[in-house]
Amino acid sequence: MLVLPEAFLPGYTAVVRERPEAWDQVQADIASLCRRHRVALTIGLPEYVEGRLFNSAHAFAHDGTHLASYRKIQLFGPDEHALYTSGDAYVTFEFKGKRFGLLICYDAEFPEHVRHLAKLGAEVILVPTANMMPFANVNQILIPARAAENGVTIVYANYCGTSTGLEYVGRSAIHGPDGYPLGAKGTGEGLLIAELPDGWSEHGIPLSSQRDDLKHL
Repeated sequence: MLVLPEAFLPGYTAVVRERPEAWDQVQADIASLCRRHRVALTIGLPEYVEGRLFNSAHAFAHDGTHLASYRKIQLFGPDEHALYTSGDAYVTFEFKGKRFGLLICYDAEFPEHVRHLAKLGAEVILVPTANMMPFANVNQILIPARAAENGVTIVYANYCGTSTGLEYVGRSAIHGPDGYPLGAKGTGEGLLIAELPDGWSEHGIPLSSQRDDLKHL
């Protein structure tokens, strides 16, 4: 499952309210790419629905099947609120014997959203993001904490570099259910690959303990 950043097409600062004429074809082309390369994909895209625009994440299987779409609930700042309509539903889906959940960027900073997906049974939460400076504390503190307190793996895929006045933090990471990184990048670009843990972490922590505690909360 390849995870790409928030609004990856056409780019976080390049989204416009007007619906592009070829937008339906874009999503068909993405499915075709998944089939051609046999790679599952979660990608941030704008979603145009009856005059409203949502900041969405879409998951596709390696055969091009559409697995799920999620609309960002926790919009960030005045620019996002002016451009997008807020989503109102959590999303999980099954893939390769695991239950996945979707969040987008600012969503994952709120304990309630990650906790809700964990209580719905999500074992892995995929988070396309566009986190910018000076909020590096999100990558270094909040996302590992969200993973550890809920016993879930979080895949946090961020931009790096600059765009239209924004300096992105980079620091994409895959945090296991104990909060420790299964893979992490610095401020530059790159690809992270990790296998999902099962049972006990490499640090000797039983990964089921946090999830069992969710039943009592």
